[in-house]
Amino acid sequence: MKQFSLGSSGMSAGALRVVGLLLVGLLLIAACSGPDEAGPGEPTETPSLPGVATGTMTTPPPQGETPVPPAPTSQPPEGSPAPPDGPTQPPLEPTLPPQPPATEATQPPDSTSPPPASFNPDGVTVSVENVGSGFTQPAFVTHAGDDSGRIFILEKVGTIKPLDGTMFLDIRDRVIQTGVFGYEHEQGMLGVAFHPLYAENGFLYVHYSDLNGDHVISRFSTGPDGVADPNSESILLTLDQPEVNFHGGQLLFGTDGYLYIGLGTGGSAVELQYNSQDLGSLYGKILRIDVDSGDPYGIPADNPFVDDPDARPEVWAYGLRNPWRFSFDRATNDLYIGGPGQFTEEWVNYQPADTPAGQNFGWPMYEGSQCWDEWEGPCDPTGLVPPILTYPTYDDGNCVVIGGNVYRGPEFPALQGAYFFGDFCSGRVWTGWQDDAGAWQMTEMLRLPGPGLISSFGEDEAGEVYVCDIVNGVIYRFVTG
Repeated sequence: MKQFSLGSSGMSAGALRVVGLLLVGLLLIAACSGPDEAGPGEPTETPSLPGVATGTMTTPPPQGETPVPPAPTSQPPEGSPAPPDGPTQPPLEPTLPPQPPATEATQPPDSTSPPPASFNPDGVTVSVENVGSGFTQPAFVTHAGDDSGRIFILEKVGTIKPLDGTMFLDIRDRVIQTGVFGYEHEQGMLGVAFHPLYAENGFLYVHYSDLNGDHVISRFSTGPDGVADPNSESILLTLDQPEVNFHGGQLLFGTDGYLYIGLGTGGSAVELQYNSQDLGSLYGKILRIDVDSGDPYGIPADNPFVDDPDARPEVWAYGLRNPWRFSFDRATNDLYIGGPGQFTEEWVNYQPADTPAGQNFGWPMYEGSQCWDEWEGPCDPTGLVPPILTYPTYDDGNCVVIGGNVYRGPEFPALQGAYFFGDFCSGRVWTGWQDDAGAWQMTEMLRLPGPGLISSFGEDEAGEVYVCDIVNGVIYRFVTG
């Protein structure tokens, strides 16, 4: 794909902005066309999965045709479909490994959390308020859990700042700088998580792309001045990144004290998608490690594949395309994972806290609830966990789902139990919830002030939910009324 750059050309700022918007639109059009072509495989069966709440379905664009999303000023984040002009990849024989035996659940509900509440969207009006601006490519919003009330913004360029914009951590010297103007720029600082005992030990963990574009998971320490010391880095895990996209990125501590890590398939090439089903690979997985034991980390004894000699013991869940953002409901410990699609569906995966570890979420056999076009064998949902919520990838300007958070804050009781998630290109925000019969429902609540591009959701210590606009550098909080 031809690289575009916006440099000094003697044009006015206004003209440059117009040119920039046009070029960005072209890049996004190319970026939304899925994995490198290997020929459209014809599955022998194309059953859809039952019991999935979905938005209005439109006919997906045929393989090779380019859908036209709106012309925002950035690229879809990790997991966005890749351009169609890559090298042809030979199809692989689509085989799934034997389904592992279930293990005991590893995320018991936190008894100190408020009781779960069922969301009812009737009569609820949701809007957003601007709580911070001037950030550079904000990619995540979170808190330290130290009772300070501080909110931290991860900037993709390699910095972390409190909401007041002061510097907390600056490692731009070791993070690849790519900008936000195309699918090939899905690298940078991807995730941050503060240790559950941060108030005592001052440890935080970051996930970033190094200067070669490869994965680094590191620990940093907070210095006596109250900011993170860039010279305190202790590397836990490094991993080659085959291509420039499908990185994953999320870091998150569970109530069990273990660190959960989201990794994508490693790229858009068709053969890389089968990494998701290979338990001997870390790609296309959620990992679970013990940062408080071992060198450089330990493996929890109840991880589901610790006794499988052919599996990586870090693997906690698999069959994922690109877990860019996932979260635990702080009231129930249920897990929600945003799953970006290719041409057909965007989706949200869900795992209740009382279900076993080692779940297989079905990629690449299924794209959401539909058999994936590139899968050449029969689609058999046996042993797979289907998504709970889906919407068509290219409906009304959508392009990439961004997983979010369940609202558990105290300020807006009407939002209790609502799972907020959205779409990168359209800026559309939905809530998902289970009705009284246990069926999953979803409804659109709002769109970000335009043109706004959603890179991430997050929450503060109290459970209030926020959203990042990566191109305008704004952090919003959800409110009612």
